[in-house]
Amino acid sequence: MEVGALNFEGLLPSLRDRVARAAFLALDMEFSGLFSTLSQSNEPSMFDSPAERYQKARQSVQRFTTAQFGLAIFSNENSNKYVVHSYNFFLLPSMLGVSDVEFTLSASSIQFLSHYGFDYNKFLKDGIPYMNEVQEKILSQNLLADRWKVTGALDREVLKKAIDEVTSWIAAAQEEETMTLQDLSSYQMLVVQLTLRQALQNVWTQPLAGKKVMVKKVSPQHRQLLENSPHDCFQKELVLLSARGFTNLFHVLVKARKPLVGHNMLMDLMHLHDKFYRPLPESYEEFKRNIHDLFPVLIDTRTVTKSIWQKYPLPRVSNLLETHEVLCSSSRDPKDPAYPVIALASDCSRYAETSFPHEAGYDAFLCGSVLLMSAHLLLCRSTNDAVEADPSFSQYLTELAEYWNQVNFIRGGVSSINFSGEDAPCQHPPALVVHVRGCPGLNERQIYQEFKALCRFDVRRLSKNQFILLSNKFKRVRLVLRNYKGHPHLQVSVYRYWMHSPRISCLLQVSSIVALWSLLAFVLGGAP
Repeated sequence: MEVGALNFEGLLPSLRDRVARAAFLALDMEFSGLFSTLSQSNEPSMFDSPAERYQKARQSVQRFTTAQFGLAIFSNENSNKYVVHSYNFFLLPSMLGVSDVEFTLSASSIQFLSHYGFDYNKFLKDGIPYMNEVQEKILSQNLLADRWKVTGALDREVLKKAIDEVTSWIAAAQEEETMTLQDLSSYQMLVVQLTLRQALQNVWTQPLAGKKVMVKKVSPQHRQLLENSPHDCFQKELVLLSARGFTNLFHVLVKARKPLVGHNMLMDLMHLHDKFYRPLPESYEEFKRNIHDLFPVLIDTRTVTKSIWQKYPLPRVSNLLETHEVLCSSSRDPKDPAYPVIALASDCSRYAETSFPHEAGYDAFLCGSVLLMSAHLLLCRSTNDAVEADPSFSQYLTELAEYWNQVNFIRGGVSSINFSGEDAPCQHPPALVVHVRGCPGLNERQIYQEFKALCRFDVRRLSKNQFILLSNKFKRVRLVLRNYKGHPHLQVSVYRYWMHSPRISCLLQVSSIVALWSLLAFVLGGAP
């Protein structure tokens, strides 16, 4: 189900109820870009530790915005049947009372999402506003002090038109007469009422169904009574609640304390923190603690399925859609009555027959489905296929316990990031050193092109004619050592710190010079 600003508020009560009754929640997010290319050193590398990767990703998260948020709510209705309500939320940063928000669009990301049918008009025209705690605090202070501003040019035009209509009408209107402003978005209804109440002391406003605002001419005494009424639906607290937008649903997710499932979800978690909670901290460890406090149980299906590929003879894929297809076609036993049945709710049946890859709501649905199928396979393996007729979700969770809070780390020194403790030490296959002979002027890109047919190495210059190669595949390292043995221009060997480090080489050279001068001074000094 697609959700924008026009229908979000009406759906929020049912969303609260469904999240509260859910067995678990799955999410996926689409962004206006992934990694900023302003600095080449900002690109992810296999040389990165988790803390180094976090610092690189943090810069990118601060530049890009969340354009689409997919949420799949999996409810264990009865026995082994799961009913899924999947939602596709279009988001746009809030413009009420905060300084105009700037974000970057990556050309490659725009092209990628457009290829898969992303609706940029929906994103820009009907995006649900959101804000984090810092932005909310600023808005709250400005509302209390009647010190806020409209930042959107379109909203300023709508506001000017509304003020012109009201001021023209009020001059001839009698007290208790009313007029209606129409065709306003939820955000514009807030702005218009805030402005009119602040600017005109003899009017009162009331929101109406159908995105309308009723304006009534009142006496100053009547206005004061209305302002103090507990039934005023436009109190500052309610304005703040409405301006918070999608962040209200984020608070529902946090409060529910349900297992949160994603696929390669590190960037999703960073955007969750930055956009709806607080700006990302500089400290990597603080970020991990904050996320663990918000969501005590995280399950990354990429981490789970990497284990599945090792235990079952299934085709190895990493793409989420392909993973779902492999598990659907290869792991389901038609005779197994305990296999989880996954059914989309009637109002979310769009994904039942058609694939929508890289649509956040669809990918969230796939993610939760992959989790259930993987958990069932692991339960079958641990019980030697003697699974109870109706395994409960708590049994699946117990089977998945070793994967809790282990978020996949793409192309790095560790396989996963541990959000509930210390990360494992970085482990790589041995790094290789390439010594170039007879080909001056080679750079990292040329070295990468030379070796990419054998393996995706990350390359870093060591000295004028030496480069370090780093891979995450042991067998590829052995293959390169074997294939380049005796090469006329590229001498490849295993990196040894004491042998190849420029610092050690410099220290040895300085030590040699000092020793030579000491020996020379001793010989010359002792000659007489």
